[in-house]
Amino acid sequence: MTPKGAVEMADTMMIASDAAESESSANNAAAATEVDALRVSPAAHLAEMMAAATVEGERSVALREIRFAVQLGVRVLPGTPASAAVEAALGLALPRHHGEVTGDSGGLHGLWLGPDEFLVVDVSRHQRPGDSDAAAAALDGTQGEASLPGQVLDLSANRTILELSGASARAVLEKGCHYDLHPRAFGVGMAIATQLGPVPVILHRSGDREFRLYPRASFADYLVHWLLDAMEEFAAEEVL
Repeated sequence: MTPKGAVEMADTMMIASDAAESESSANNAAAATEVDALRVSPAAHLAEMMAAATVEGERSVALREIRFAVQLGVRVLPGTPASAAVEAALGLALPRHHGEVTGDSGGLHGLWLGPDEFLVVDVSRHQRPGDSDAAAAALDGTQGEASLPGQVLDLSANRTILELSGASARAVLEKGCHYDLHPRAFGVGMAIATQLGPVPVILHRSGDREFRLYPRASFADYLVHWLLDAMEEFAAEEVL
């Protein structure tokens, strides 16, 4: 084969590889769309009710569900080779202390749940099968080495995310939250495990007037109704 023929063959193979990769990406996107069409989020049946309860103006408050967000449960001890391997695979530094949230609250971020327990969340996209594979594989031993201690699991179906926003969002939560939500105690970028009414939740202050609540999927219906009831007074004029 002449040098020119070898170059032409290499170019042809590269084009074929690019075409196959594009076709694979298109097929994956189509499959993902089909999966989303079959999914039903825990609060989907309440979407219209939540939208109708939105309050505008000075006493604004709104509630929505962030559907199908990526949620990975991570168990590793910070500062160890295991945590370093998981962080490298995720592309995210894990939080180091109570209440801390790392990363981008509008995309990939990590919530501290305990000294060796974290919830890694990505609200910028929907969960897909295999989302936890790379981080879990980072703990596997290679070339005869022992596996690193830790665990990474996809917990995306375990909880849903309810986002409460607006000028009155904090006042709504203060009707039943067991934690001090004043900014001096619970500032933007903090997350805790607490209760809202009788419901255990993870509570993340993702903005100055924005809170995300993580109830177990089975509690989503109750918690949405609780929040809608707590929001109702802000639709009326304030009585001084």
